[in-house]
Amino acid sequence: MSRYARITDNIDWGLISTVIGIIFIGLLCLYSSSRVTNIAIFYKQLTWILISVLAMIVAFIVDYRVLLRSAWPLYILMVSGLILVLIIGREISGARRWLSLGPLGIQPSELAKVIVIIWLAYWGEQKKHIQGYGIRELVTPALFIFIPVGLILIEPDLGTAGIVALISCTLLLLLGIKRSTFISLLVLALSGMPFVWYSLKDYQRLRIISFLDPSRDPLGSGYHAMQSKIAVGSGGLLGKGFLEGTQTQLRFLPEHHTDFIFSVVAEEWGFAGSALLLLLYVTLVTKIMQIGFKAKDRFGTMICFGIAAYFTLHLFINIAMAIGIFPVVGVPLPFISYGGSFMLINWICIGLVLNISWRRFIF
Repeated sequence: MSRYARITDNIDWGLISTVIGIIFIGLLCLYSSSRVTNIAIFYKQLTWILISVLAMIVAFIVDYRVLLRSAWPLYILMVSGLILVLIIGREISGARRWLSLGPLGIQPSELAKVIVIIWLAYWGEQKKHIQGYGIRELVTPALFIFIPVGLILIEPDLGTAGIVALISCTLLLLLGIKRSTFISLLVLALSGMPFVWYSLKDYQRLRIISFLDPSRDPLGSGYHAMQSKIAVGSGGLLGKGFLEGTQTQLRFLPEHHTDFIFSVVAEEWGFAGSALLLLLYVTLVTKIMQIGFKAKDRFGTMICFGIAAYFTLHLFINIAMAIGIFPVVGVPLPFISYGGSFMLINWICIGLVLNISWRRFIF
């Protein structure tokens, strides 16, 4: 057997095929949602996909165990980027989230999602001798997770901060927390909810209130949720057809190329198309978890589980926003929503999973 055959035979082509299927659906929806507003968005997305595939190949080729030695430099890079964006970042709609790199814009907060996964996997590998984490053992990771979460909240970006925090909680639970510690932390979190509420900005509180009653301000804070539900409901079983979605084509649906692109799927492709997309996502997450279970070390397992949590949280929150069962917090849909940094991180995650899957055959 040739060296090339040994390499290609152990690549998880099923995972790659699933991602390509999601990307294809995403490009169709992005073309539909941007052709009447700004078709340049569609071509920018194609460019970012090409860049991201190259990044995925690099993430696949370089032995993932190198990240054990790079966890702290990556963490420092992440925090530096989050601080830098607050100082010189480009402000859009009152938020500083982007760093300009020539013609490209990068969101350090998107990079933070994958670096936090790597750092927590590293920390879990170093502490694998501990059987059941208590409050004392969790102080260090909690502190180092609070720093990026806090910096992202300052931007402000409630959705991304919540994703980073939830991924971190998921990985810490998987590492093994004592039952008494879990109950204590749960009570502490619930007790802190009033403080969290009053620490939110006015527009963030208004989004939550509008989630509970969108009709309270149908032309203001409740507009997004109401128009999205109209688009989803009007799709019916088979949808209105490609390029035929009235909410999308007549521009009633806001942010239809980013946060509410699932509404485009539901309106034009209906329940059948939405179910197909969900099936692809379930397949994606299932394959990632299977690879995690088969990984040769705890570090690889935790990276896979962290990435599975990353995709699952984005999927659940984005679709829940679209159908009106979750507040609008600006969480995009993986491989579907427009966004260069987001697309880049999605493909890097896939590269890491393929890396972990492939290397279990060679060591």
